[in-house]
Amino acid sequence: MNKQWFTFPDIDEVAIYLGPLKIYWYALAYLAGIIIAMMLMNREARKSETPFVVDDIARLTNNCVLGIIIGGRLGFVLLYNAEYYLSAPLEIFKFWNGGMSFHGGFLGVIAATMLTVRKTRIPFFSISDLLVCVAPIGLFFGRIANFINGELFGRITEHPVGIVFPDGGPLPRHPSQLYEAFLEGFLIFIILNGLRFLKLNLPAGFLTGLFFILYGTGRILAEFTREPNAHIGFITTIGNIQITIGQALSAPILLTGVILLYLSLKHKSNLK
Repeated sequence: MNKQWFTFPDIDEVAIYLGPLKIYWYALAYLAGIIIAMMLMNREARKSETPFVVDDIARLTNNCVLGIIIGGRLGFVLLYNAEYYLSAPLEIFKFWNGGMSFHGGFLGVIAATMLTVRKTRIPFFSISDLLVCVAPIGLFFGRIANFINGELFGRITEHPVGIVFPDGGPLPRHPSQLYEAFLEGFLIFIILNGLRFLKLNLPAGFLTGLFFILYGTGRILAEFTREPNAHIGFITTIGNIQITIGQALSAPILLTGVILLYLSLKHKSNLK
């Protein structure tokens, strides 16, 4: 076994103790992602050329928070452990026990955006093209929190990047949470906001489609190093490649992104 470069940091999963109240790093990750995203969108809303105002951003933020929580929880319940929750439905409401799905939260945010569009009459892609530029912030913080919690770790590896996780057995594993933080958070944020900074006059829906492509691709690649859910395992095999549920759920996002990008470039500003 090669020498390891890293050791797992001894960080308490509880960030703040307030008497009997415990505030976890994961909760702070959600909070930080939402606050920073809202601040950046508010700054954008103050520009005279934008079709929305600060009140619209407040409405969008409130809707998205609900979409993330409800969609993320229902996604986890239905996609990852439906049999258990059907046998114990009250457990669905115990958020403090953990269990959130990105793909469920993703659908929840889409629904929240559609609701905001209906209330504000702002074109859908005017909102979504801005939203996808700040969404990677929350994804980055969320994956860092996964790493701190020692959860959703990677597969066993002999590479020196491997880390022995407290609940992952004695062998070093890929820190797949950090791979995802980079691919799904940092890299997407730099690419999308770099394009906005260059002021290339991109057609409506271009950034939304590109986000879908980048996230779907990044998640599929990262899943090759991530340990599949113990109670699910690999869901199928294509050739010699074992496929996880995360990859299966991310493939439609990637495909949708390709379609959106094509329609955006074909129809230019006519895409609403």
